[in-house]
Amino acid sequence: MSTRVEELREMLAPVVEALGYELWGVELNVHGRHALLRIFIDSENGITVDDCALVSQHASGTLDVADPIASAYTLEVSSPGWDRPLFTPEQYQAYIGERVKLRLAYALKGQRNCTGTLLAADATAVEIGISDEARLTVPFAAIRKAHLVIEDE
Repeated sequence: MSTRVEELREMLAPVVEALGYELWGVELNVHGRHALLRIFIDSENGITVDDCALVSQHASGTLDVADPIASAYTLEVSSPGWDRPLFTPEQYQAYIGERVKLRLAYALKGQRNCTGTLLAADATAVEIGISDEARLTVPFAAIRKAHLVIEDE
């Protein structure tokens, strides 16, 4: 996780938690002079559009005062959904045994994208089973994006 994203997470977590939600994750995508700040929130009762609007309103106020993003940006607040993105070691650990898709910042064993069963996770890396024989250990620093894979039943 980049330093800037971590700073945004630390700034926004108290706001989100004060409203009764869990801050699931933060994404910041900068495209030239514009950026997209996406905040994922979760709750035991699920997330509604009204929940997203409430968090958006409060997060906007905090962001307006702190002004942590130099360029123009769009703020989106969303539920992580069924195919939830994974951000922290604890989130990976909670989904051991599930299928995940990883997009990597650089190639590992010739792969920049990989899908497999999440076998293990600790503070530094995750291990996924690509096939019955092939396993891949991926350092967190190499993971650009990760999310659960929802299988059709």
